[in-house]
Amino acid sequence: MKQKDIFIAFFRSGILGFGGGPSAIPLVHREVVLVFKWMNDEEFSDVLALANALPGPINTKMAGYIGWRVGGFWGMMNALFATAVPTVVLMILFLTLLSTHKDKPWVAGMSKAVLPVAGVMLGVLAWDFIVKSKKGLGWLWAFVLILISVFVLEFLHIHPGILIAALLITAFVIGSKKKKSEVKGGQS
Repeated sequence: MKQKDIFIAFFRSGILGFGGGPSAIPLVHREVVLVFKWMNDEEFSDVLALANALPGPINTKMAGYIGWRVGGFWGMMNALFATAVPTVVLMILFLTLLSTHKDKPWVAGMSKAVLPVAGVMLGVLAWDFIVKSKKGLGWLWAFVLILISVFVLEFLHIHPGILIAALLITAFVIGSKKKKSEVKGGQS
């Protein structure tokens, strides 16, 4: 039953994640956290951060890790298969269709419509993570880290993997200090 659920979760996110990895991330989140409850939001955000830091397609990396975590080796293979097959089949079908009708206005319109939808889906997921960061870091630290991240990425052009590693270390240090102060406050 678990292998069937793994296949369904990653097949759905693979088949509906039109536009690449970024558009599939909210779909994987929905399946893994909300539908099947294999992990919570914090665990998913850790997996997402690690997957962003590694090379390769993000959806495949996430499927491999989550499949391994939920169903072992066969769960990983199942999740990877369920993620890759829709992409391969749809790529062959869509590229054949698009190359046949490339001069039609509806093809250009369809291509332009994907970007805003993927942007909104990523924005909703990002806002959800920001709201949840209040519990772990507090609003002040969350917004300070967001502003620093935007500056580092846009103006200093530092690789996102380096930024993610730095943010993970910073969040760990801030979280550890916060827990220590809560423990000291509780003992007094």
